[in-house]
Amino acid sequence: MAGGRPALRTPAGALVYPSGDEPTMGVLRDQRLLGFDMELMGAFTSPDRFTVNPIHTRSIFVHRDGKRLMVTYWCDVCAIRTYTPGKCWCCQEETALDLREKDDAP
Repeated sequence: MAGGRPALRTPAGALVYPSGDEPTMGVLRDQRLLGFDMELMGAFTSPDRFTVNPIHTRSIFVHRDGKRLMVTYWCDVCAIRTYTPGKCWCCQEETALDLREKDDAP
């Protein structure tokens, strides 16, 4: 985060400010993802601005231990998977970050 908005540092050291739909922005603001190498699918709109594809296109990944992982969220109570952080739509408990190799939900 830089000045309260999401920012990513490129391997060259430059800051890039991603934007996207509200669910995507929820993921980009998730403090649990700090420190991960991220991969975002989308397009640069200027050298320091990047628009991430809509959340339904599964455009946000992290890399850990040589694996490309999808960013998902899971409710242990209701067994419901979502793709943006927040409360479960059923029980209203907070969803847990659940990084997955592929989308074979639940």
